[in-house]
Amino acid sequence: MYQSNINKFNLIFSLLGGVVLLFIIAPLAGIFIKSSGTILLETVNDKEVQNSVWLTLSVSFLATLFFAFFSIPLAFLLARNNFKGKQIVLGIIDLPIVIPHSAAGIAVLGIISRDSFLGSFAENFGFSFVGKPLGIGLAMAFVSVPFLLNSARDGFAAVPERMEKVAYTLGASNTRTFFTVSLPLAKRNILSGFILMFARGMSEFGAVIIIAYHPTVTPILIYDRFSSYGIDYAGAASVIFILVSLVFFVILRLVSKEKKYN
Repeated sequence: MYQSNINKFNLIFSLLGGVVLLFIIAPLAGIFIKSSGTILLETVNDKEVQNSVWLTLSVSFLATLFFAFFSIPLAFLLARNNFKGKQIVLGIIDLPIVIPHSAAGIAVLGIISRDSFLGSFAENFGFSFVGKPLGIGLAMAFVSVPFLLNSARDGFAAVPERMEKVAYTLGASNTRTFFTVSLPLAKRNILSGFILMFARGMSEFGAVIIIAYHPTVTPILIYDRFSSYGIDYAGAASVIFILVSLVFFVILRLVSKEKKYN
């Protein structure tokens, strides 16, 4: 009787979960099925598409790498310290996730435009953020850095503090303890957050289009192909980008996969 109830329970939950999986798979499968092989091959060989994909990947990766240098220390402090206003800080970190991305783009534009302090300062050295890969990277990072921060914070919070205290008693400094104990033990969460931030950044549309329509990242290119040539050409560009995204999410799962011990 007990086993029968378990089987029924699992069957019901499998059916309910299958609806969600079908909801995710069906639209993606539809894009692949409807894509013309000729148009897809033409799109793969299109230099504009190739340059766009490369721009998207490289800018998102470099933005993630740059902000990881600042995000990981902040995540450690948030995991190890309780202070007045901590919940406000955590709320600020999550804010870019919940605000409309067009509003996020306008917010970023407000600090990098020529009229802003940062923008005018950059102008003195002969470069600008708006319409440049650097500005695109800032827009990507703004909407995606919470993923790295939150994942890294969870990783550090899961590290037993007693292990750090043992290192202190053995004479290790705070810096050495961080790099030899805390960071290695939180590595899997940090890597997961890094890839999530990278993947989220490369898929951004709303914030980036406010900063730069050209050079064109792939999400904007897909929209431009849809507006100019219709769903067939937009679908082909989407298929290519979906495959690229799938590769990185597979990497995410492999990197973050927990080791099982017998």
